[in-house]
Formats: sequence, structure tokens, C-alpha cells
Amino acid sequence: MRQLLRRLLVVDRKPLVRAIAVATAAGSAVFYSNLDPNHSRHTFTISIPSIAGVALAIPSATANFPTSPSFSALTDHDPHFFRVAPDTVPDTNVGAEGEGSRCTSRCLDRDSIADAAAKVGPAVVNISVPHVYYGLGAGMRMGSGTIIDPDGTILTCAHIVNFQGTRASSKWKVEVTLQDGRTFEGTVMNVDLHSDIALVKITSKLPLPTAKLGSSRILRPGDWVIAMGCPLSLQNTITAGIVSCVDRKSSDLGLSGMRREYLQTDCAINAGNSGGPLVNIDGEVIGVNIFKVAAADGLGFSVPIDSVSKIIHHFKKSGRVVRPWLGLKMIDLNEMIIAQLKERDPTFPNVVKGILVPMVTPGSPADQAGFHPGDVVIEFEGKPVASITEVIDIMDDKVGIPLKVVVKRAKDVVVKLTVIPDEANPSM
Repeated sequence: MRQLLRRLLVVDRKPLVRAIAVATAAGSAVFYSNLDPNHSRHTFTISIPSIAGVALAIPSATANFPTSPSFSALTDHDPHFFRVAPDTVPDTNVGAEGEGSRCTSRCLDRDSIADAAAKVGPAVVNISVPHVYYGLGAGMRMGSGTIIDPDGTILTCAHIVNFQGTRASSKWKVEVTLQDGRTFEGTVMNVDLHSDIALVKITSKLPLPTAKLGSSRILRPGDWVIAMGCPLSLQNTITAGIVSCVDRKSSDLGLSGMRREYLQTDCAINAGNSGGPLVNIDGEVIGVNIFKVAAADGLGFSVPIDSVSKIIHHFKKSGRVVRPWLGLKMIDLNEMIIAQLKERDPTFPNVVKGILVPMVTPGSPADQAGFHPGDVVIEFEGKPVASITEVIDIMDDKVGIPLKVVVKRAKDVVVKLTVIPDEANPSM
């Protein structure tokens, strides 16, 4: 390393703006350079992590660099080279308990994925469901799940445990295998075919490992995530990737029926991953892996855990998911869409936010309430709304209950409506 630094310090040719990342067998170093356009020399700083507990310090220096590509990396097989987090440095901000702050939850280092997987891994299970046709065994269907409660409640997906189209009210059996090798007979408690979410229950005299549920609302495209499960019956499999999209619409995927939203990731997901958890770097479940695009790589989809939590709430409250239906097609408005609509039609209402209604289903509750195509919903049950998600949250499970809605129409005509939702078709 010293010989390399000496060579870097004695060169004497035309200066360039460059950054050289150097990894050595002892660790890693990063070189930063800033060019002063009025001088033939420029300053640089080299940062080298501690080696074997010995802190290294290299003072700032000046040098001229030869012409070469703007980025050059010298690597060996040291795993530290791929570390994303800043190297650990002494922290002068000591907390009340005497421990310094090293890295935030959004920081990724060499152990982040392994640590997150270790938190959730023991709670990830393999689910086996026998294929039976006309009373004859025809193999097993395999999937994954996650224990989310010490009472033995397992979160999984419906198409694994409901392959025969059994009614959601039925209680049928599956085989559950834990990571530690224990096996249990599980009972399917609840199934929601629309969201593809199901709950299975096992009973154990010994404590069961559980996984913590996080929040999918704070996810951003580019966040690191981990897919866990039993693809192709290979238990305890972990793959990693990033969030590609946080609100992929079911219509984008050509899926019919009611509106759904998915997390899209590039984690490797295969047959058997269905029902397994999608995990963030903090070791929290933020989604349930559902399916992938068969004709492409890196296109996997998961149900966001915030949506799953609402489904579980419905399961506990009424044993099934109750979804109100208005009969409206709705589009979230933003500043650019509003500007474009006003450019096309000067009579478009003056709004800064709201939800556009481009279509009303004939004979639907919304049609009977007096909704018109072109209406902009600005208030729902006395609350200003700007997104379809807000309307869904306000409606919750209110079926047969009058709801007050305020819409704006062309030329800023304000109309107050009352709509009574029906229950959506459970088979949709």
C-alpha cells in the first residue's frame, strides 16, 4: 500500500478530475480529487479504514496525474471492497448508555442482509398441500409462509392452500415444516382470493419463532429487500434485490377485477416462494411474495404489508374481507394532469387535488347517487381527499351505510351527493 501511495504522489503530468477506489488485502481505501482550474496541481484526500485495530492517517497532499480513464478500480478478493456503508470511525457523540451511533437503518454494510435474514429466517415455514383428484393422491403443492404471532398464526398466500377452490369458510389441513425441522399439521383459517392472502394456524407446546411486521408505506424505489422462502422445495432460501416499484397497479399487469397494488422487486422468486416474506434491511416483513412474470427475469410481485394488515384486521373482525363497491372508475389527479385537462377543456374545474371520475357503471350505487363522468371528488365523508387509497381507507367495510361525497364539475359547479355502497362480489 505504501509503495502504491508513493507512486501516486510522484507522478507529474496533466491534471484530471478523477476518483480511484483501491482495495487491499487489509481493507479498502477511497481517493477523492478536486481540480482547481487555475492551477496545474490539485489536492486529494485518501481515507483508509483501521487495520487490525491500528488507525491510519494520510495527510492531504498535492500531485499532478497522468492522462488515463476517469475511474480506475484496483481490486482483490477482499469482501470489504463491496461495502456500501461508511467505514466505522470513532464516534464522539456517545449516547446515554455509552454507545456511539454507527449506522442508521437505511445504511447497508456487509452484514446487513445476513442480519435481516437471521431475524426473520426462523419464522419462515414450508407449507405442503396434497394434490387429490377423485380421491387419488397426485403429488404435493409446495409454498412458503411466515409465523407472525406466538399463537401459531402463519401468513401465506391463498393460491397455495386453496388450490381446489375450497370455500373460504372451510377449515382444511396442510403440513407445515419449520426451519428447525419441526413439523405440524396446520389448519387453514381464513382465505381472501381477491388479494391472494390466507392465514394458517398451528399449535405447539414449545415457543414458536415469529417475525415482526413492518410498514410498506415508507418504501421507496431502490430500497434493498430480501425474498425468503422455499423455492422448488429448497428450504431456507434467501435472495436479495431492490424495490423496483412501490405501487404497481393490477391493471398494469393485465389483471382483471377490482383494483390491486403490488410491490415490484427484482429479487429472484420462483415456484415455492409464494407466500414467503419480503423483508427490509431492518428484518421486518414488508410484503408477501405472490407471483413473478414467467417470461422475464427480475419481475417479482408482493402484496404490501400495509394492505395485508388491513386484511388480517377484517379476518379477525368478521372472518372475511368486506369490500364496499361504488361502481366508479377513478384516477388520482396531480398538478400536471390537471394542467393538461384544463388545456384540453377550459371548463374543467379549478382544483389543486382530487380524484377524477372518468366512468360510472350503469346501475351501480354511484350511478344511483348521481355521479357523472368528469366529476372530481374533493371530499369524502367530510374529509378532503387526493387519492383513491384515501377513499378506500375511509370506506373501510362500510357496506349499506350512506356516505357523503362532494364533487366539482365543469365551470366549478359544486355538488353534494350521498352514495350507499354495495358489497363487492367476493369472487372478483
